[in-house]
Amino acid sequence: MDANEYKSYLLGLVFYKYLSDTMLVYSTKLLSNESENLEEAQSIYSKAYQDAEIQEDLKDALKDDMSYEIKPELTFQALIEEIDNHTFQREHLQQGLRDIEQSNKVFEDLFEDLDLNSKKLGSTPQKQNETISAVMKALAELNLNEYNGDALGDAYEYLIGQFASESGKKAGEF
Repeated sequence: MDANEYKSYLLGLVFYKYLSDTMLVYSTKLLSNESENLEEAQSIYSKAYQDAEIQEDLKDALKDDMSYEIKPELTFQALIEEIDNHTFQREHLQQGLRDIEQSNKVFEDLFEDLDLNSKKLGSTPQKQNETISAVMKALAELNLNEYNGDALGDAYEYLIGQFASESGKKAGEF
């Protein structure tokens, strides 16, 4: 896979992680149980989502304030837990991406360049899962919520520069 193709996967996954992590941390604020720790935020969010009395209000607040919500089992953090437990399936990630795209017209076709079934990720579904899992595990080490500044913008600029240099072009040309 060349840098131009890989760029779509990496940038898409970085953005999904950013949306997921931001929603998790924000949900803890909504639930008056604030936490920046993603594992703890995942736990708080999952428990609240299971409570029928809280779930609808939480979903409405997230939709109003963030324009999207991600089911607890489809957050980036939950998918990392699946990877750690060797139960990850690309279809779960695909559903999370689709849910965001369908949540608001602003997000329509946002992840259309992420073909999680592409043979370029691997010749078999197992290899494709392994490739996506490896990229996600590397991204899991980042806590974009603790970054001072524009984490997404800075990450994008850095990655575009790296991809451009690997393809022998300047960032603007790339």
